[in-house]
Amino acid sequence: MIDKILVLGATGGVGGEVARAFLRRGWQVTALTRRPEVVAERFGHAPGLTWLKGDAMSAADIRQAARDARFIFHGAHPANYANWREWGIPMLANSIAAAKATGARLILPGNIYNFGADAGSFVDETAPQHPVTEKGRIRVRMEEMLDEAARDGVRSLVVRACDYLGPQSPSSWFTGAMVRPGKPLGAITYPGTRDVGHGFAYLPDLAEAVARLCEIDERLGAHEVVHFGGHWFARGTDFCAAVGRAAGIADLRVRRFPWFAIWLARPVWGLARGLWEMRYLWREPLRLDNRKLVGLIGPEPHTPIDEALRATLEGIGCLALAATRAQTVKRLRAA
Repeated sequence: MIDKILVLGATGGVGGEVARAFLRRGWQVTALTRRPEVVAERFGHAPGLTWLKGDAMSAADIRQAARDARFIFHGAHPANYANWREWGIPMLANSIAAAKATGARLILPGNIYNFGADAGSFVDETAPQHPVTEKGRIRVRMEEMLDEAARDGVRSLVVRACDYLGPQSPSSWFTGAMVRPGKPLGAITYPGTRDVGHGFAYLPDLAEAVARLCEIDERLGAHEVVHFGGHWFARGTDFCAAVGRAAGIADLRVRRFPWFAIWLARPVWGLARGLWEMRYLWREPLRLDNRKLVGLIGPEPHTPIDEALRATLEGIGCLALAATRAQTVKRLRAA
C-alpha cells in the first residue's frame, strides 16, 4: 500500500516543499485548496499529487480529505499573521479533529517565536517559553492545543525552525524585508546587529527533515517536538557576504533596516507593530539546538549555504538581474 499524506497549505512555501519531499519518496499527496482547478493550472499535476477542493476552515472538509492518510501536515494559515486568533486557531482545531477521527499524526511547522530572550542563546525543546509578542503567544497556544489533544489520543509532531529561505518562500524576512523579489540586487537591507548571530532554515532541507521523521513514526512520542537547526551565522555580516557570493556581487552594499521609521509607524500600521515586536530576535542570538533531531534521523539535511541562497535568489527573480547589474558595474569601472 502506498503511503498517503494530506498537506494543508500546499500552495505556500513550507507546505509546497513538504509536498514535493513526499512526492519524491513515492507517497500519495493530497492537497486541499478552495480552487483546485486554478491551483492545478498554476502548480501542475505531478504524479501522485491530487488537488482536492476544500477549506481549512471546515472540519468536515479536512476529515474527508484525510481518509486513509497516515499524516496531516498543517501548513495552512492566514496571510501575514492577520486574524490568527480568529482563523488560525480554528483551522488547527479542525485539523486536530480530523486527526482524531482518522488516526493520522498531525504535523505542525513551528518557529522561534515561542521563545523570548530569556530562553538563552542555544535553545533546546525544553527551554522556557515566555513569548514577548502576540505572534509568539499564538504559537505557544497552538502547541498547547496539540499537547492537550495528545491526552485524547491524537498524535502530533512539531518541527520548529528559524527564519525561512527558499525559492518558494514568498513570506519571510529575507524576501519581505532584506531583498526585493523581481528587482536587481544592488544591496541587502539587514535588520539585525551586524555582529550578532542569526539562523536561517532552507525550506527544502526542512521538508526533507519532516519526511525523514515520518519514516520513523514508530519511534516518535505521542506529542513530539524537535528543533531544526538550519544555517547559523555567528555574525550578520557573514550572512550578507554569503548573499553577495551567491549573487556574484563581491561588494554587495548593506543597508540598515529602518527600525526608527517602523517605531514611528506603530500607532497607525499593524504590520509595523508586528515587526517592532520581533526586533529582539535580531538583537539577541537565539540558535535552535538540533541535537534531538540528529539523534532521531542522523545528520540534518544541509544544502550548502551558497547553493541555497543562489536557488532562493533565482526563485524570487533576483539572480539573473543581479548578475546583469554586477557585469554592468564591472564594465563601468573598467572604462
